Amino acid sequence: MQRTGIADLPLHGGRAPRWLFSRMVRLARALCLAILEEFGRAELLRRLSDPFWFQAFGCLLGFDWHSSGLTTTVCGALKEALAPLSLETGIFVCGGKGRTSLKTPEEILFWAEKAGLPQEFRHLPDISRLSAKVDNTALQDGYQLYHHTFIFTVEGTWAVIQQGMNQFTALARRYHWLSERVRNLTEEPHTGIATVRREPEVLDLTARESQAVRRVLCHLLQAPPDQILREIERVRRLELPRRHGLSERDLEPRGLRKVLLSAYECPPEDFREVLGIKGLGPRSLRALTLTAELLYDVRASRTDPARYAFAHGGKDGHPFPVDRRAYEDTVRFLEEALNRARLGQKDRLKALRRLTLLIG
Repeated sequence: MQRTGIADLPLHGGRAPRWLFSRMVRLARALCLAILEEFGRAELLRRLSDPFWFQAFGCLLGFDWHSSGLTTTVCGALKEALAPLSLETGIFVCGGKGRTSLKTPEEILFWAEKAGLPQEFRHLPDISRLSAKVDNTALQDGYQLYHHTFIFTVEGTWAVIQQGMNQFTALARRYHWLSERVRNLTEEPHTGIATVRREPEVLDLTARESQAVRRVLCHLLQAPPDQILREIERVRRLELPRRHGLSERDLEPRGLRKVLLSAYECPPEDFREVLGIKGLGPRSLRALTLTAELLYDVRASRTDPARYAFAHGGKDGHPFPVDRRAYEDTVRFLEEALNRARLGQKDRLKALRRLTLLIG
């Protein structure tokens, strides 16, 4: 499966001015409604889960192609644009930046109840939490998540857009997921990867090459905590292989005994349940992975899985200032095209379709 779901972006200060953000909301609404009208909900999710399309979408809205703020601002505009129409369109945008991201499971349940969706939708908060745990713990690339957006439809399909920050390089990295392309939530779940920087030292337990390690971890965590801690002590006395890029300090994560006790009391049956162990963080998982590798002669992937267009200008004037008149003309054209389409007059939408054939 082609992996194209991560974008690295430099961290920029400043905020989108209110006059621009209000226009972003209008244009985002018009664009999404046009896609829903022409192609349906599934196609909108596919496009949002494509990192290149999402990047172009942000540029069209007037953000900087290389700014980390594109992700948070575009997702914010998308959420504000679709919220009043969620029950009508059958598409729901939850989550956001910082503390707002922690409320994502509550928002999912709120919309599911408000829309009268069946009981099966109660598993979506678990998927939201797991996707964050995967990109923060199972994939250790040096980026700490600070933004999480979960989008789902009345059919139960979903997409995830989340972003992490590397405090040492001042870069942000964005992760995209799409339900229809995920066969296993803990094995190569991203819809692809696009990046300007590949990290030299990454622990990727989601890689297909790490499959044996994931199995061994489930087996290892079924042993009594003292037995595992003795094995870790033995590993500490070995000469650590240079390829691991780890120190002895990595084998002494805080709270590891509690994690092992939780696992022993309720043994995990698969790697998804391993990630669900309370208190299991990146350092604990690194220590257990290294122990599993040296005890069972398996190998986890340490290859970074990571594998844009202007229309209206950028918020900080690069590559040129936002042209307000052109922006208004674009929004007005799309809004009028949608209004005419609802009356059965689809000439403008057909013109847009012809244009894409000419340029694409």
